[in-house]
Amino acid sequence: MAYLNENYLKLQVGYLFPEIARRVREFCEANPEAAKRLIRCGIGDVTEPLPQAAVDAMKKAVEELGHWETFRGYGPEQGYEFLRSTIAQRDYRDRKIDIADDEVFVSDGSKCDCGYILDILGEQNKIAITDPVYPVYVDTNVMAGHTGAVKKDGRYEGIVYLPCTPENNFVPKPPKEHVDLVYLCFPNNPTGAVATRKQLNDWVEYAREHEALLLFDAAYEAYISAPELPRSIFEIDAARECAVELRSFSKTGGFTGVRCGFTVMPKSLLAQTESGKKLPLHPLWHRRWSTKANSVSYPVQRGAAALYSPEGRKQVRALIDHYMGNAKILRDACTKIDMKVFGGVNAPYIWVKTPDGLTSWQMFDRMLRELNVVITPGSGFGAQGEGYFRVSAFNSQENAAEVARRLRTFR
Repeated sequence: MAYLNENYLKLQVGYLFPEIARRVREFCEANPEAAKRLIRCGIGDVTEPLPQAAVDAMKKAVEELGHWETFRGYGPEQGYEFLRSTIAQRDYRDRKIDIADDEVFVSDGSKCDCGYILDILGEQNKIAITDPVYPVYVDTNVMAGHTGAVKKDGRYEGIVYLPCTPENNFVPKPPKEHVDLVYLCFPNNPTGAVATRKQLNDWVEYAREHEALLLFDAAYEAYISAPELPRSIFEIDAARECAVELRSFSKTGGFTGVRCGFTVMPKSLLAQTESGKKLPLHPLWHRRWSTKANSVSYPVQRGAAALYSPEGRKQVRALIDHYMGNAKILRDACTKIDMKVFGGVNAPYIWVKTPDGLTSWQMFDRMLRELNVVITPGSGFGAQGEGYFRVSAFNSQENAAEVARRLRTFR
């Protein structure tokens, strides 16, 4: 009989979002009339149609595949040059950030890359993770055998947790102890917090002093409106020597169902062997993709590239403005009923303190039962998330306004 990977047995029962889906499904089955007016503000999934520039480009690409003269088979595992060069130029070099075309690796999304990156990193690494945090960071390390058992408070042995609280504006300082690998996400999911240039500079200085690696998830960078805030870790001097950046077209171009993202892996980034020899990560990441994947389909990559066209950029901007308009509606609604609210300004998530001492799952059940609105309980993001809930701005404006109306009746 084959042996299973027992690290999976250490995972806490029920990944957050399937558990939400289960509770919603049971509620809808038991309350069919209430189900008709259900509004989902839980999972951060987009709701608006794809930008027309991307649609047109993908249609054209599919048509190309239907003719001998323009047919394509396997593409480069690291992504087509037309997309990699566009990303490097538009997202980085146009902003005076030195990123080469071949330092960009196209993938099917930053969520996937969060797990894939562990393929080239050793199990000896001491890992630091912010709390609350996107659950994928924790669970993928558990699956890879990089943690001990789960403790009573839901935390795992072997992980250094960095508390994110109102006192530090949900942006933790570097730890006093040594760690090898740090997960950072700004704008943050779930809290909506954004790190300043000074705060990111402190993290880069820590990483250089400790020879640590920063895994910087910038999936929501396009939602930053304040010009003084950095949108890339590589805006910080020397970050090329200590950071990897992950980005996605899911929340900018509405590609949650289309699937496309990318990772920036600088050639100057080093890691060490057990014997202490320092080697670049770039060729290992290249090899990982060459061996385990065939990148993203040609039509999808053409669609992603079209998002950088003049028409595409306008359409992406309109999408972001739409969702951030929803964020303002929802944030204002929570504020008007005297809830303590964070985020929702440079990020599409609103982080709200639960009222009356309710736990986050109690708040979830009450919102579902009384308002027929689905939110995300904060405890699903970590121990420090208890006592909070996340509201997603990814919805129609009509739904956002209706949720705001219903919140006015909440007592």
